[in-house]
Amino acid sequence: MSEDRRRAVLHAIVEGYVSTSEPVGSKALADSHRLGVSSATIRNDMAILEEEGLIAQPHTSAGRIPTDAGYRSFVDHLAASALQDPHKRAIHTFLSDAVDLNDVVERSVRLLSQLTRQVAVVQYPSLRESAVRRVELVRIGTDRTLVVVVSADARVEQSTVALGVEPGDEEFERVAREANEAAVGLTPAPLIQALERWVTRPGQVMWAAPVADAVVAAAKGGTVKRVVFAGTSNLARARADFESDAIGPILEALEEQVVLLRLLHEMTGQGQDVAVRIGAETRTEALARTSIVAAGYGPTGESASLLGALGPTRMDYPGTMAAVRAVARYLSRVVENE
Repeated sequence: MSEDRRRAVLHAIVEGYVSTSEPVGSKALADSHRLGVSSATIRNDMAILEEEGLIAQPHTSAGRIPTDAGYRSFVDHLAASALQDPHKRAIHTFLSDAVDLNDVVERSVRLLSQLTRQVAVVQYPSLRESAVRRVELVRIGTDRTLVVVVSADARVEQSTVALGVEPGDEEFERVAREANEAAVGLTPAPLIQALERWVTRPGQVMWAAPVADAVVAAAKGGTVKRVVFAGTSNLARARADFESDAIGPILEALEEQVVLLRLLHEMTGQGQDVAVRIGAETRTEALARTSIVAAGYGPTGESASLLGALGPTRMDYPGTMAAVRAVARYLSRVVENE
């Protein structure tokens, strides 16, 4: 019973802090939530939650705010939230008027930003995804390579990668051979996982990572560049949630689309309809004070493309998760009918 009550206290602190951006005290919880206990009991629960690292006190005599671990506990105990009916109608009305797929994607990203009040990102669907037939690395000078990917449907994509070092011939040939072996026969979703394992092998060269990113981008037929954003101005409105110099690096990270899409693919490859990464879980320094809610979309049984919402860790998780889920489902129906 006490564990359930502490969970209720934590959820009340998260909801209160998200709503007001002010630390939440025991008296406020006792007055505004029907927890059925005194403020003294709530203070004891808060002390235990603080010991567990789920809440923190920003300064002496203040109330408490959630930590990243507190947000994670809150998200993990959320039931699947349903989007409110007016929002469902807004999605149907706004997107059903689209004239073609491009219009659907553009409308979707704007609508998702409006529903969540966060930065929204939508990747264009790849409607002709095929497996990798062959990967080749062609040396250009001493410290650059041309990455060439031939797909099973005979498409050829290529890009130039700066290696940052001057590898010897033996090392270069080994990496080229391994990249080809890791990639052949795979479509983008399993390809990302296979190349991630290859890049993180013990003793792997540092320049394997940019080569892997280039292979993934090429295997997706260039769609990795077809990503649209909306609502970046929402970061400015949430300036109080970030340190003064944090927004610039966040925008730069968003512009690094290969990095962002690799993160989203990792999230949506975990078998959840909606995935959430909080703070340091993004494993990207520039995004350490943000949270990302993401979902895959595509024909039944596939989630080749992605959408998501990014904002400060102090976000409305139930509402954002519900909006991302609803827009992803609508886009899946549209793509399936293409």
